[in-house]
Amino acid sequence: MISSRHRKIIWWLITLVWAIAIFSFSTERFASTASESLLVVGFAAVGVTVPAPALDTLNSLSRILAHLTEYAIFAVLLYISLWKVGGSHWRPRLAVRCIAISAAYGLTDEFHQVFVRGRGPSLADSSLDALGATLAMAVVYGCCRWFYRNTRNRVAS
Repeated sequence: MISSRHRKIIWWLITLVWAIAIFSFSTERFASTASESLLVVGFAAVGVTVPAPALDTLNSLSRILAHLTEYAIFAVLLYISLWKVGGSHWRPRLAVRCIAISAAYGLTDEFHQVFVRGRGPSLADSSLDALGATLAMAVVYGCCRWFYRNTRNRVAS
C-alpha cells in the first residue's frame, strides 16, 4: 500500500508533468496554423471538406476548448496536490488558491509566448485559462456536495 506521503509526491509529480505539458503546448508546434492543419487532415480523413470560414470558426472553438480544458485539469491537479487530509470535504480557500495559481501560470505561459516564433501573448487566452480553472473548481464543489450528501444519506439509512 502506498503511504500518504508517497501519494502526495505522486500527485505533485503528475501536476508538474501537466504544467510542463501546458508549457509545451505554447510552442510553435501548437500554433493556430498547426491546429487548423490538424482539423483539415481530420476532416479529410472522414471525407468532409469544410469551407474556410467554418474552418476558422472550428479552429477558434477548438483552441478555446483547449485552453479551458488544460487549465481545468491543472486546477484539479493542484487541488488534489494541495489537499490536506481532514477537515471539510470542500475547501473554498484552497479552491481560490488553485484558481489564482492557475491564472498566474496562464499569465507566465502567455509571457513565454512572446519569445516563441508564430505565437504571441493574449490576455483573452489568459482569461480563458482562469475561466477553465474556475469552472473546474465549480465542478469539484458540485462533486464534493454530491459525495457528502450521498455519504450522509447512506449513514442515515
